[in-house]
Amino acid sequence: MKPVEWREGVVRLLDQRKLPTSEEYVDVRDAVEMAEAIRALAVRGAPLLGIAAGFGMALAAGGSRARGAEGLLRDLDRAGRVLVASRPTAVNVAWAVHRVGGVAREAVSGGPEGVRRSVLEEAFRIAREDEASCAAIAELGMALVPTGARVLTHCNTGALATGGCGSAQGIIAAAHQAGRNIHVWVDETRPLLQGARLTAWELQRLGIPMTLVADVAAGSLMARGLVDLVIVGADRIAANGDVANKVGTYQLAVLAAHHGVPFYVAAPTSTIDPVIPDGGAIVVEERDPSEVTRPFGVSLAPAGTAAANPAFDITPAQLITAIVTDRGVARPPYRQTLGRLADRPNEASSAPPVRTQASA
Repeated sequence: MKPVEWREGVVRLLDQRKLPTSEEYVDVRDAVEMAEAIRALAVRGAPLLGIAAGFGMALAAGGSRARGAEGLLRDLDRAGRVLVASRPTAVNVAWAVHRVGGVAREAVSGGPEGVRRSVLEEAFRIAREDEASCAAIAELGMALVPTGARVLTHCNTGALATGGCGSAQGIIAAAHQAGRNIHVWVDETRPLLQGARLTAWELQRLGIPMTLVADVAAGSLMARGLVDLVIVGADRIAANGDVANKVGTYQLAVLAAHHGVPFYVAAPTSTIDPVIPDGGAIVVEERDPSEVTRPFGVSLAPAGTAAANPAFDITPAQLITAIVTDRGVARPPYRQTLGRLADRPNEASSAPPVRTQASA
């Protein structure tokens, strides 16, 4: 299953709005269409958004009519701004745009075709690195999951959200494959039910024992001693370890702290934003209130009901037991440990260029 795939100048997206009832695909041909697909949640998950943004920049480069490299750079800059504005909380979009833009500037001496080639190669490299990153997170995080563990997870952090096996869900899958005999409690994740629609779908395909629960059941499960650890992903991690993730994560962290349950976050180092000092500086995306009052077109509230729809919340670092990254497991004090991990070289980034054919 490939949620994002380059096909000779077109990016094919598995439309995650349609899952689990049908597997449909969307063809994206330029950066504006990619930004809309990101905004509409046809493609989602912080690491995968970075990959999608990278390919969005490649589409912009390929579709630019600029005759010179400088004009192409201006077109890429405009495309980058459109992509970054699509979802302001997830740092991976801006990270990928900045990274691809930097490579483009370095390739100016090769003319417009040199820039186009370098941009596409960098987009593929981002995708390949995330696949390796997922494998590293799974291997490192598996040590935190004891045999027989009952794991609670929130939202979706598997192959649908990344370029590989997943972040938090990658750890879960690795523990299952290692014979740890685990069981997963899947939060439904309102209002758009990413847990019920996507995580449950993926875990079933992997044969991992799971039970879907309403978001409001998490506290009672912990009170009954039925949760051994919580593992979630992240959309942005501040320099001090505060984490922005799908709304509902913060209350899980509070409940876990109250009940003495370890609370883990799993994310690639690309999700660490060292420029953001703490969670108070993270912009939380506000989405259409109708996603709360009329999810999937089904009215749940009286007509005219006012609703708020924050897509994310901020979990303070002091509630987080550890943050599992592709470069190591960070523990408090996060400002020091995350800083060291972010500064460590990424081995995948020094690998040779990848093929850019559709089969790559």
